[in-house]
Amino acid sequence: MKDLFVKDTPLHIDNEIELLGWVETKRDHKKIIFLDIRDRTGIVQVVGDTRLADVSTEDVVKITGKVKKRPERLINPKIVTGEIEIEMTNIEIISKAAPLPIPIDTDGYEIDEEARFKYRYLDLRRARMTRNLVLRSQTLMFIRNFLTKKSFIEVETPILTKTTPEGARDFLVPSRLKKGQFYALPQSPQQYKQLLMVAGIERYFQIARCFRDEDPRKDRAYGEFTQLDIEMSFVTQEDIMSLTEDLFTSMVKELFPDKKISQTPWPRLSHSEVMKKYGTDKPDLRKDTNDPSELAFSWTIDFPLFTEQSDEDFYHGSGKAKFAPSHHMFTAPHPDDVTLLETDPMKVRGQQHDLILNGFEVGGGSIRIHDSKIQTKVFDLIGFSKDQQKQFAHMLEAFSYGVPPHGGIAPGIDRLLMALLGEPSVRELIAFPASSGGKIAVMDGPSKATDEQLAELGIRTIEVDN
Repeated sequence: MKDLFVKDTPLHIDNEIELLGWVETKRDHKKIIFLDIRDRTGIVQVVGDTRLADVSTEDVVKITGKVKKRPERLINPKIVTGEIEIEMTNIEIISKAAPLPIPIDTDGYEIDEEARFKYRYLDLRRARMTRNLVLRSQTLMFIRNFLTKKSFIEVETPILTKTTPEGARDFLVPSRLKKGQFYALPQSPQQYKQLLMVAGIERYFQIARCFRDEDPRKDRAYGEFTQLDIEMSFVTQEDIMSLTEDLFTSMVKELFPDKKISQTPWPRLSHSEVMKKYGTDKPDLRKDTNDPSELAFSWTIDFPLFTEQSDEDFYHGSGKAKFAPSHHMFTAPHPDDVTLLETDPMKVRGQQHDLILNGFEVGGGSIRIHDSKIQTKVFDLIGFSKDQQKQFAHMLEAFSYGVPPHGGIAPGIDRLLMALLGEPSVRELIAFPASSGGKIAVMDGPSKATDEQLAELGIRTIEVDN
């Protein structure tokens, strides 16, 4: 196992070390040859002789040498290893590298996205992309530690689940054991996390993978994404917002010290207020939108529970009802507006809260319905048939056994980091994203199944023009 990372080399001055990594650059001065050796933690200069003549950039090498202080005039303050260099005593070329099909010595924004995704394993070598993956890992670790200290339990919920009409198109998975029936990949753990509240878990979280067959855009990846899923019992909206604010304020302070949150506590703005003032429910409240270090968090609350429904608004709707859920069908109405469900549903406010950062919605949540009668009424209003409502029978039955009031929030990790880092797309924060056309990076998917696979599943396909 590799015992020494590049960033640690300054701790070993005057000691002989073994260093493993890639050749970043080579500078040949005939009798003296300089290499910059790279691993994911940085680069360090190696000074060698003609034994380095056959080394090329991106070769994987093992360097044996002595760590020496650089002369004062040659110190490079721009890198963490700038005060030292390695005097080589031996080199082993572990793996030769062919010329790269894409450059990796720039930030990469200028390179065609299709080429970057095809060679994503090379694209990830660039410093910006490595930094993004490191910050993503640190962010998830911070979240886990923060919530665990506050008595949350991390619970994994199923990836193979049941198709239910929740608003977006499901990805379906055919069942081999039950031919003609299908699993669905979860759009979110929404129903499972509510059932965990019935189970008495009280404080749940999960770094959850979610799957939706929706068109991509710069702030939404195609097919799948990652969200921090949080659910709590016996809470108010203010409890949820305060916890979220504490979590991300602490995280920014520790992991993004060059960023400054422009206003604390975060503004809480009603939906009607932001629409009237800004013309959007996700306003960018930065004082200077050209300042990349400014973070303007805010909350948008008091959304209408319903919007006017059309087939486009609500994919699974029957098209016969007048109303569609503004957030989702499990959002609780404001307690003061419950009676309006019978008389004027469009005036009902939902207990929904959207988390906004620099003009992006980076999370959404609500207080949930925990009364089966109110849930059934909402199903009726959005036009669910009796058969559609039966798909949620498991939840309605669970609610009959004693369910606490509960609510939560689900910030999107990809979109949150995109906004924090000022990246142009969520795909810059995902190791192997699908392209904007739905093509899976590196693997060249989707692809056809074999006739044998289809026969085993009891499925036939038809040829269509794409």
